[in-house]
Amino acid sequence: METSTQQTLSKTARELGFCLLGIADIREIKNSFLELAPETVRRFDRAISLAVRLSDAVIEEIVDHPTPLYLHHYRQANAFLDRGAFEIARRIQEMGGNALPIAASQLVDWKQQRGHLSHKEVARRAGLGWIGRSNLLVNARQGARLRLVTILTDLPLEVGSPLSVDCGECRACVAVCPAGAIKEKPPDFDHLKCFEQLKLFKNTYNIPHHICGLCVKACPVG
Repeated sequence: METSTQQTLSKTARELGFCLLGIADIREIKNSFLELAPETVRRFDRAISLAVRLSDAVIEEIVDHPTPLYLHHYRQANAFLDRGAFEIARRIQEMGGNALPIAASQLVDWKQQRGHLSHKEVARRAGLGWIGRSNLLVNARQGARLRLVTILTDLPLEVGSPLSVDCGECRACVAVCPAGAIKEKPPDFDHLKCFEQLKLFKNTYNIPHHICGLCVKACPVG
């Protein structure tokens, strides 16, 4: 049963335009967060995972490489997520809690292509979906057409649980991946092959960001 605080946060998230909100217990993974001071992370045992759905029309325009329109949409989605996370973190602080919004798309380890934390893993632990073969979070209703952001908090919120589902027999994303980075098992996803393909797109089509979108479009869920 959601607490009144949790209901307030859920209502605020809906009003801001988020399509999903979940709460994760991060005690098992917070020691792996990058470039965050241990004394800062120590105070947080919960994380709020938030998602916004991308535009189907923009995604459907992608054929075999990312488009300028997708680039703009991707950037706007990240800006939306960061603004919304800022606002919810501000509300939490007004409630007397502590909150640390983590940027939606900010790399702190370029070699391994990692941010402060995995927004997808937090969302999975919150019960918002599963990690598909494509290494994307897949939600049962929204599919893979999502962007995520995370807020760390010390509020005693009720946490969700990971789902016991996966992509089953679907391999739609495997067939469209130009890098061959998507494997049979999600843990075998080849991050470096994916990144090399993103660099190729960036240089070939003058897209000043490491994006693709082909597996996002291919996922039939939702």
